[in-house]
Amino acid sequence: MNRRRDFIKIPLAATLAATLSLTALPSFAQPVTLLNVSYDPTRELFVEFNQAFAKYWKARTGQDVTIKQSHGGSGKQARSIIDGLDADVATLALAGDTDALVKNGGWLAPDWQKKLPHNASPYTSTIVLVVRKGNPKGIKDWDDLVKPGVSVITPNPKTSGGARWNYLAAWEFAKRKYGGDAKAKDFVARLYGNVPVLDTGARGSTISFAQRAQGDVLIAWENEAHLLEKEFGAKFDVIAPSISILAEPAVAVVDRNVDKKGTRTVAEEYLKYLYSEEGQDIAGRNFYRPAVSQKAQAKYAKQFAKLNLFTIDQAFGGWGPADKAHFADGGSFDQIYTKK
Repeated sequence: MNRRRDFIKIPLAATLAATLSLTALPSFAQPVTLLNVSYDPTRELFVEFNQAFAKYWKARTGQDVTIKQSHGGSGKQARSIIDGLDADVATLALAGDTDALVKNGGWLAPDWQKKLPHNASPYTSTIVLVVRKGNPKGIKDWDDLVKPGVSVITPNPKTSGGARWNYLAAWEFAKRKYGGDAKAKDFVARLYGNVPVLDTGARGSTISFAQRAQGDVLIAWENEAHLLEKEFGAKFDVIAPSISILAEPAVAVVDRNVDKKGTRTVAEEYLKYLYSEEGQDIAGRNFYRPAVSQKAQAKYAKQFAKLNLFTIDQAFGGWGPADKAHFADGGSFDQIYTKK
């Protein structure tokens, strides 16, 4: 009662102002935790980005936010969300894996890709070849990967989004060079005939190549290749092939989970911050190609090879047709790999 009488003594306008300022004070915000379910080669990117976003969000709102990371093959990660992994955001390797969350349980809205700029891809990448220092096998382009005695390391396209980009890049190269899908299928079959082991994700393949000394050439994300160069500069060279695919990793809020957990606002702002100048700079610093910031694009342009890039839509009509033709049960990958 004494507390109420004290407030009565304050003029009404002052009381309202004080009440509004108190409710807006950041110290009253409860801490929040997000789970970002991502694919293999984004580990380093999101370690740095999560720290930057937490600092930004604390300064803006006073709320402490902790972002947990989960990484693995992109297709496998999508399946984990479908099976109940409590992801707030999905930052997967390709839109096709995110679409699976729509089709299998309605975890997010069908128009998810329209909710953020650049088709919900804040950064892009491509597929390159990594060889051992000095390039002892003389690998210069995709057609060198089918030569006898060349051991190729690439992950399994059934579980890895990066592996699907790899597969489609090789397919389109062969289709253009040799003419038609039949010749491309034969080429990719010979390529996988040179693959000794299929890891479930891109990082697993990188470890097989770099740390276990398996293979003569690694088909890799561009950012993963540059990370290898940065860490083991004296051991590896990066080869830019004559043609490759524009890889567009997509990001999305997992609607069902954030509405259940009450984390929608923070989750949406987390993904929007990937498009900020700081977010784009962090992407470039981690060897992803910034998608929207001209400043970041100019700053990091020299670290990216100028490649002849095609898109999934141009070559394959989008992820729906590509998945059905190549990666669904009984598709081209099953046909060529079961013949190995």
